[in-house]
Amino acid sequence: MDLLDLNVWFALLVPEHPFHPRARAYWERASDPFLVRVTALGLLRLLTNAKAMDGKPLGVGEAWKVYWELRLSSGVPLLEEPEGLDEALADLVRGGFSPRLWTDAYLAAFALAGGHRLVTFDQDFLGFPGLEVLHLSP
Repeated sequence: MDLLDLNVWFALLVPEHPFHPRARAYWERASDPFLVRVTALGLLRLLTNAKAMDGKPLGVGEAWKVYWELRLSSGVPLLEEPEGLDEALADLVRGGFSPRLWTDAYLAAFALAGGHRLVTFDQDFLGFPGLEVLHLSP
């Protein structure tokens, strides 16, 4: 199963996004993509953010509808945290990283603990040891 980073979900759902074609190409051959709570909340935040949405943010209800349609019509599950996530995160913390990467470290730990591949446009994930990353180069 593939854990998609927020930037992939956002590019996939916003046709005007410059990375939409690449996200769409991934989606068409996706290997069981799933959401986690932190990416789901981040997606809702970005869909309702004027700057992220190029001055055309969705309302809260509209964003929820987009999210819920993704879950229902596409069958995208929201996975619970796997056993061992805290230990995996502790291992990453011991290795050190930039404080701006806490959420990335959480996602990396989630993928590591659950045996998942992480799909992203972000090169920062390549620095987490042992993490299987599919980097969708822009």
